[in-house]
Amino acid sequence: MELFLLEHKKLWRKKSVKISVLLCLVYTVIFGSILSFQWFSFGSSDDYTSAFGNNFDGYEVIRRSQEYSLMVGGKLTDESLQQLVKDYQSMDAAGLEDDLEKTDWTTINSWLGTLYPELSDTGNPRTMISYVDPNKLTDFYERRRSAVEDFLENSGQVGNEKEYLMQMNQNVSEPFHYEWVKGWSEVLGSMVPDLGVVMALFLAIALSSLFAGEWYNNTTSLVLTTQNGWKKVAYAKIFTGIAFTIELFFILLIGNVTSQVFFMGTAGWDMPIQTIKLIAIAPMNMFQAEIYEYAFAFFGAIGFCGVVMLISSAVKSNVLALLFSLAIVYGPMMISEYLPYGVQKALDLIPLVGSGADIFRTNTFNLFGKIIWSPYLLITVPILIGIICIPLTVMRWSRRMKV
Repeated sequence: MELFLLEHKKLWRKKSVKISVLLCLVYTVIFGSILSFQWFSFGSSDDYTSAFGNNFDGYEVIRRSQEYSLMVGGKLTDESLQQLVKDYQSMDAAGLEDDLEKTDWTTINSWLGTLYPELSDTGNPRTMISYVDPNKLTDFYERRRSAVEDFLENSGQVGNEKEYLMQMNQNVSEPFHYEWVKGWSEVLGSMVPDLGVVMALFLAIALSSLFAGEWYNNTTSLVLTTQNGWKKVAYAKIFTGIAFTIELFFILLIGNVTSQVFFMGTAGWDMPIQTIKLIAIAPMNMFQAEIYEYAFAFFGAIGFCGVVMLISSAVKSNVLALLFSLAIVYGPMMISEYLPYGVQKALDLIPLVGSGADIFRTNTFNLFGKIIWSPYLLITVPILIGIICIPLTVMRWSRRMKV
């Protein structure tokens, strides 16, 4: 324990680590959450002096939007959908731009395009919600089921795979509970899924020198002569890396969740994720989805930590360790679109390469004849990779130390 505490203190004393944590906190919590809620994403529009075209009033806009969404009574039915569309068209006709901002019109417009394509007028430059006849918006849930089936068939997901996914879809509760969707769409579609990618950069900076730094600082001979020896030092460094990863994650988690609760409260936590993406087949509500996405980032970060430490133990250069660590995450992202689809899915299993937002998709893996929904593997395989890397790190570093 004493050796671990010394290594942990040594890591946090580094200027690069302190700066990395600070920048990560500023980027994800200040810019990615607080300013996004208050300005970038939810501030009212028409401030032409702003680079984002929004006013600094997101808190008030969010509250007005949440209050307006309650008018449908909490249940999404044909009648409530028709009422939402009628209200939008009335506001639009009256030129009430400020009132339009409190509606979920972007979400509702996406529903219309998905479920009622025959009502779309391709020659009309206006959004579909502006001109569609509300009285024709019927059979919402039956149309949704047909849309899911059509999507699966168009994606080549037929036979047992389609049956497997449609079975999941049957567990989605209907009618949907409905409140303001846009806030949760931003949280689950951008804020939380992007957390892992951002963490990867700063984890690589902080941890890539954990082992390689001993060569850079010419302290390898000293490690061999200590009473603890290389093996105990190796495990102390490994636990230090894991502890740092956990600490960084929870610093960001607390900041993001506090910001989210302040701006959005807890309203809408029990809405199904299908209100964000209709053809999603996961029987999850917003709260469950957020837990999954944070768990994805957490386990992925632990897995990535293990990979970075293995690389650090295998090279003698801090720079090479950093570059190889960054390449593990950002390399697959750069080349993924040029690779076969099966290879793309396989690369998503690398720690922090995939996305927690996969819960909105219908991706699957076929392992030994068994179909598995991709989010199950995306949350388990990365941390298994990290665990496997731990003994390999000790073995690799000991070999280099002995040489």
